[in-house]
Amino acid sequence: MPNRIFDQRNADLLNSLQASGQYKRLETVSGPLGPTATLAGIGQVVVLCSNNYLGLANHPEVVAAGIEGLRRYGAGTASVRFICGTSQAHRQLEETLAGFCGTEAALTYASCWNANEAILPAAAGADDVIISDELNHASIIDSCRLANAINKTQRAVYRHGDMVELETRLKEHAGRQVRFVVTDGVFSMEGAVAKLPQIVELCRRHDAVLVMDDSHGTGVLGAGGRGTAEHFGMVGQVDIYTGTLGKALGGAAGGYVAAARHTIELLIQRSRPSLFSNALPATVACSANAAIGILQREPQRVARLHANGKTIRQGLRRLGFECQDSPSAIIPIHIGDATAAIAKSKRLLELGVWVVAFGFPVVPQGKARLRIQLSAALEEEHLQKALDAFARL
Repeated sequence: MPNRIFDQRNADLLNSLQASGQYKRLETVSGPLGPTATLAGIGQVVVLCSNNYLGLANHPEVVAAGIEGLRRYGAGTASVRFICGTSQAHRQLEETLAGFCGTEAALTYASCWNANEAILPAAAGADDVIISDELNHASIIDSCRLANAINKTQRAVYRHGDMVELETRLKEHAGRQVRFVVTDGVFSMEGAVAKLPQIVELCRRHDAVLVMDDSHGTGVLGAGGRGTAEHFGMVGQVDIYTGTLGKALGGAAGGYVAAARHTIELLIQRSRPSLFSNALPATVACSANAAIGILQREPQRVARLHANGKTIRQGLRRLGFECQDSPSAIIPIHIGDATAAIAKSKRLLELGVWVVAFGFPVVPQGKARLRIQLSAALEEEHLQKALDAFARL
């Protein structure tokens, strides 16, 4: 018999969300995501909510590589890598990722959430401290919590982008064996870019280890799309990268850690998501490897993405919307009230433009927003349709 208290509690919460207009609806997509998509019961819409930053999610070469990987390696590994071995597809992708990030080695995971969840509990000990930007992604926050729960690693937080407070935290914990500084490269809800030059300088001065999740920077920042480090001319100066294959690099799934070889060997020996979870499907590894090849061959995709960002930001400002200056592909439109934000998102969808509203618990209470995410695949007609919809909004 079901637990009645549990069932009633869930029902009360869901009814409250529906009554307040904050209930999240999962749209059904027919076919692949591109600059447009077909939604069940709605029709074709312009997509301004996807992480398909370079338009590679349905690229013929990326799709073909995945199909060939499926034929060659099968649907899955059927176990974890240390039990059933590592496929050639993973080795090839990891070599590509290490070269792309400017590190000695890399290790792939089923998602970047898993990659973030892997690194800190495996690397940080009881005599260490993890110092984290307050706006870091939820997966980083959970990784910090896991390191504390498993290894008793101390945790500290600094105000978003506040380098004075970061140095204060580093000095406060000078007695720790290892100090880890953890930051997003591009902050997913704000579109803000980490102050990497200052962070690197502080880490070097205080002998701290820098961990950066560049999921929203990879494929977006830098002339060659190598991310936040390339944007600042600092490729190879981040100690440990984490990133995703599920955004600019093909958009399917998967994540990775790129670092010194001994760090990657530590993860192979000790990271729980690698030891207890199946490897990334080979078809995804093959698709992502092809996507990186296209990015390196066609860096003009990054330039087109930036041009689209300039067009949308300028157009929104002319309409009276506030848009922060950022080289990222993320444009938040701050609303405040979650119910109002969701209503505006619904209206935009009625106008044929898919922009998602974010409220609690994705962002703090009272900080609800619409989040625009751009793609190099968007053409002038798509951008104009989006601006026309915001004008009517």
